[in-house]
Amino acid sequence: MADRELCQRMREDWNRRAREDAKYYVAFGRRGQDDEEFFASGRELAQTLAREFRRLPPGNPRARRVLEIGCGLGRLMMHLAVHCGEIHGVDVSDEMVRLAREKLAGIPHAHVHVNSGADLAPFADDSFDFLYSYAVFQHIPSRQTVFCYLKEAWRVLKPGGVFRFQLNGLPGMTEGADTWYGVSISAEEIAWFARENDFQLLALEGAGTQYQWVTVRKRAPGWFASLERTEPRASSRILRITNAYSSEPVAAARGRFAAASLWLENAPEDCDLNSLLALVAGKQARAAYLGPPHHGLVQLNIELPAGVPSGLQPIELFWLGRPLAPPAFLRVIPPPPPGPRHRSGSAAGDLLAGPGIGSGAVRVVLEEVANPECVEAWLGGQPVPSRQIACVESRTPTHVLTFPLPPGTRPGEHVLEIRLGRRRFPPIRLEVMA
Repeated sequence: MADRELCQRMREDWNRRAREDAKYYVAFGRRGQDDEEFFASGRELAQTLAREFRRLPPGNPRARRVLEIGCGLGRLMMHLAVHCGEIHGVDVSDEMVRLAREKLAGIPHAHVHVNSGADLAPFADDSFDFLYSYAVFQHIPSRQTVFCYLKEAWRVLKPGGVFRFQLNGLPGMTEGADTWYGVSISAEEIAWFARENDFQLLALEGAGTQYQWVTVRKRAPGWFASLERTEPRASSRILRITNAYSSEPVAAARGRFAAASLWLENAPEDCDLNSLLALVAGKQARAAYLGPPHHGLVQLNIELPAGVPSGLQPIELFWLGRPLAPPAFLRVIPPPPPGPRHRSGSAAGDLLAGPGIGSGAVRVVLEEVANPECVEAWLGGQPVPSRQIACVESRTPTHVLTFPLPPGTRPGEHVLEIRLGRRRFPPIRLEVMA
């Protein structure tokens, strides 16, 4: 299918969704939300995005220009507008844009535009300080289109500008992609793209999951190639090491807390996740996050590799293949025994509904289940006929189990039973709505 045809299909599908229930399809929270509930649901995410402004060069916030790719109804623009002097949003759906203009009418420096669904043509080169995109690229059925957007982001960013975006990183999600279940793009592909297109890779979190977050900074053409001619010196120091989730100076050998934060002094400005290498007990760790300078220190988060023994283990840090800092040591402790468990069930596609099932499908979060494909489920004594399983966190691990209500399920209270071999999880009581 030609790109023009694909973009037209995307526009038609999202216009139809906007007319049916725009707030539901934007936030996936609840059908029929009012404005207050809908816009409040974006406040926390907007605050998280606003923290990325610390990566920008110092200056007057009122001079910042910000752009959102896939703005929908302007849910995030409404909250981020206070952090900048001008904010723009683009969306392929002209119906979404019409509604967004109504919702943002009271914010004179917020502007919404219809775009082609594949580029940022309305905007000039080097014109924005910050770009972001949330839950948009996951709905694009073309890898070419996603990468086109990433190249366009580099074009419209000012030098030193930052782009924070989300991708589906689940493997094997490209077959049958449509305008709802879009393509997946791996962490390795993103790292390669950053190297080839002079993006400084600052964060690659949730690699291999449905909710993969990426932060990059625009550098000058030829920047990455020039790093190879740099003569790095071991001038940095690892001042301290803590768990990535707390201030404790320990990390578990595996599981959720098998991650550490290295606090670096005198980290080179050109460091990024593509040029740094961390070894724990001689094994390569995965670098996931490189923070902005804070009181002269930079935070580097790493995920411990498999097979690290417990005890006091050395951490070696290299930049461009050469030592960056003297070795430091991390105390690795044995992980707690795995405890397979679930969180309470809820309606799939209605994240605010609690145990009330009005969407015709059920969503259950499973934690520390190593083989979720072996999970069996019964609702009201009837076996669940089919189900989908998606990994949302690989280290814990955490999976989302989604399944339709069994045929003939009547309204009222039903008990959801979940088993994993001989293990029976505590029953979940659900209310199927009429």
